[in-house]
Amino acid sequence: MIDRMLLQERLKIEEARFVEDHPKSRELFHEAQASLLDGVPMNWMVKWPGGFPVFVESGDGAYFTDVDGKQYLDFCLGDTGSMTGHAPTAVVNAVIERVQHGTTFMLPTQDAIWVGEELQRRFGLPFWQVALTATDANRFALRLARHITGRPRVLVFNWCYHGSVDESFITLSDATPKSRQGNIGPAIDPTLTSRVVEFNDVDGLTRELAHGDVACVLTEPVLTNIGIVHPEPGFHEALRDITRKTGTLLIIDETHTMCAGPGGYTQAHGLRPDFLTVGKAIAGGIPAAVYGFSQEVASRIRAAMSLEDADTGGIGGTLAGNALSLAAMRATLGNVLTPEFYENAIPLAEQFVIGVQNVINRYNLPWNVTRLGNRTEYWFRKTPARNGSEAAMAQDSLLDRYMHLASLNRGILMTPFHNMALISSATPADAIDYHTAAFDEIVQAIVR
Repeated sequence: MIDRMLLQERLKIEEARFVEDHPKSRELFHEAQASLLDGVPMNWMVKWPGGFPVFVESGDGAYFTDVDGKQYLDFCLGDTGSMTGHAPTAVVNAVIERVQHGTTFMLPTQDAIWVGEELQRRFGLPFWQVALTATDANRFALRLARHITGRPRVLVFNWCYHGSVDESFITLSDATPKSRQGNIGPAIDPTLTSRVVEFNDVDGLTRELAHGDVACVLTEPVLTNIGIVHPEPGFHEALRDITRKTGTLLIIDETHTMCAGPGGYTQAHGLRPDFLTVGKAIAGGIPAAVYGFSQEVASRIRAAMSLEDADTGGIGGTLAGNALSLAAMRATLGNVLTPEFYENAIPLAEQFVIGVQNVINRYNLPWNVTRLGNRTEYWFRKTPARNGSEAAMAQDSLLDRYMHLASLNRGILMTPFHNMALISSATPADAIDYHTAAFDEIVQAIVR
């Protein structure tokens, strides 16, 4: 249904419009190239459509303003880092107060106790530790799992996402494990550290765990970085049963699935992991992450580690558990990511899905739109994928680039690299309707 020649023509028109509309961002981008590699502070920022990134001036709620004075409806929201909306009042006030009294001491504050007790309540695990990023939380959990089990390998699901964890950069090619394309300078071939199966593949999971060398399974409860791939009925029950039978620890990464509710997918669906990791949204945009574990795991950690090794074991960080992160987490969990947040945001996400689906139906497109809590995504295949391989086969970089850039030119920021929209409770209902109208216009321009 998509006219590919028309798609290329429309993309050129959108690229020219972007350059014309963003002279100040373009100027700053050229200036930045003198001191920043490729003109950006983080390498993946070169992939924003349009030839250069928009430079941001400020953000408030569901919107941000760039240096050219243009305002955008933000459905990216820091790819979950600002799922709360930008600059929530409670977090701003807590951060200001904490900064005025010192931000890091290598010592605990009383906020740490409140945060630990709140994490217990939300996720059901008794013990918690604090890191700065979800990647670090996952790395630390993997180290602990290998240490206390004495097993060398990790199992992940094909096309999973766990930040920049080395062990997760493994994929399947014709059913054969291999290092994922673009895995930059790996310390070791991930096929030597990891096993990989397709999401929802219970037989494959059973086969790979039968080797007896897997310390832990690391998984999101729903795949989120390759579209939204939901677990099939009974999958999580089978995953928990097989890991217990094989003595394999189960780590649930809730970093992107905090969109499912106040306690993520784990609380919403009664999961019982051995470890749980989560970052990004829990501190309202301030760098922070946590990892929790069961009573049994805590006992095994205590038995396997000595006090002398507490600061040299590859777990920790000078700024981990700092006073500022903990103050931001307390404010966010206590005042922003509350049940009321989800009660407001999830119906808006449902409204988003209805609008997108109506456009898909109108033009008879072989696309689908899925939702998890207040996270939504449209994908270029007719039916939702059941695993990472099915989702990956439907990727279309040219169409992706056009959809992102055309949205940006109409004042809408989608999450880069895929068509995900996060809906904050600060997002107005009429903004959802605005997106639906823009989406219709963007699609109409490229169909026969």
